[in-house]
Amino acid sequence: MSKSKPAAKAAAAQPKKVVLAYSGGLDTSVILKWLQDVYQCEVVTFTADIGQGEEVEPARKKALQMGIKKENIFIQDLREEFVRDFVFPMFRANTVYEGEYLLGTSIARPLIAKQLIEIAKKTGADAISHGATGKGNDQVRFELGAYALMPNVKVIAPWREWDLLSREKLLAYADQHGIPVDFKKRKGGAPYSMDANLLHISYEGGILEDPDFAPEESMWRITVSPEKAPAKPQVIELTYEKGDIVAIDGKKLSPAQVLTQLNILGGKHGIGRLDMVENRYVGMKSRGCYETPGGTIMLKGHRAIESITMDREVLALKDDLMPRYARMIYNGYWFSPERTLLQGLIDASQATVNGVVKLKLYKGTIMCVGRSSKNSLFDQRISTFDDDGGAYNQADAAGFIKLNALRMRIAANLKKGRGKK
Repeated sequence: MSKSKPAAKAAAAQPKKVVLAYSGGLDTSVILKWLQDVYQCEVVTFTADIGQGEEVEPARKKALQMGIKKENIFIQDLREEFVRDFVFPMFRANTVYEGEYLLGTSIARPLIAKQLIEIAKKTGADAISHGATGKGNDQVRFELGAYALMPNVKVIAPWREWDLLSREKLLAYADQHGIPVDFKKRKGGAPYSMDANLLHISYEGGILEDPDFAPEESMWRITVSPEKAPAKPQVIELTYEKGDIVAIDGKKLSPAQVLTQLNILGGKHGIGRLDMVENRYVGMKSRGCYETPGGTIMLKGHRAIESITMDREVLALKDDLMPRYARMIYNGYWFSPERTLLQGLIDASQATVNGVVKLKLYKGTIMCVGRSSKNSLFDQRISTFDDDGGAYNQADAAGFIKLNALRMRIAANLKKGRGKK
């Protein structure tokens, strides 16, 4: 018997093969089995190492246990690509969201979306799936990136479809289908959710949903408290080429090695903790706690080297554009034409951002104590308060001031004239 038109249409809409962003944890393991049961399609798993500090190979073993073909399991070390192609370009813009957040989670999502699509194309998959909830930003970031790179891809977001909306229901589903769950997850694990990569660790949800609750010291994983940081400051030297750090204390390092080392240094000195309430793209406010030790040092150092190598108006233009650039990344528009266009402008501004910055790290603080560059625009002959030998004619300032005051003088005279009437 031939299928009716609606049935045929529904069958055509069913994905044949789906690539799942898979961590091997409770949520994505349940999603894997759910995709097999509900969509009855072939599943490809993708696990990324972006510096989260956890072993990724156990995800391969677990995927095999759940019936995934060996050739359909992809585990990739993306640490260098993450820092080189995503973190470094973002920091060239001195990017900060809502005055505080260094976008550690936001900047990782386009890389994961990119890899999901590359694997989909390689394996002939027609769909992707992720474990982001229907309340957060990550669903937007993953899917905007995916659609930008593969316009007709089907996206399956289980949290927007199923009724497994609690940990208890997830565990019950896992037990029902024989999905292995580690002891910590079964006992409830941490009283909040964590997301980690080489740039930061984020903490949210659970007990942190009360914005007036102060997290316990034990929550923080990669930074010591400023009170317990060393009593002796440490001065480090960062070498920049075209806006990117290429060496620490004179030692050449790869992008991922740079961030790894700065995380160690910053963590040791209690640098990079943040507790903030931010505005999610989907409309609600969310409280998050973040540890970004290396990124916090990078931001301070980059602003310091730009201060002597960048023209005043170019720097001001960058600062004007930065909040919009930050929103593009936060909201998931990394692959948008406007972000690409703006990135070209930002990268062009970095041609002269070369040199060395000295930073003093001490009990949660960072102070720049030196900066030098062959491209320095700092002219001591002109800026000195001593006799400059005629390098700068101070008398020129009078005309400059009068011209800039002209509009205010006209307005004042007009106001004065009106007062006489």
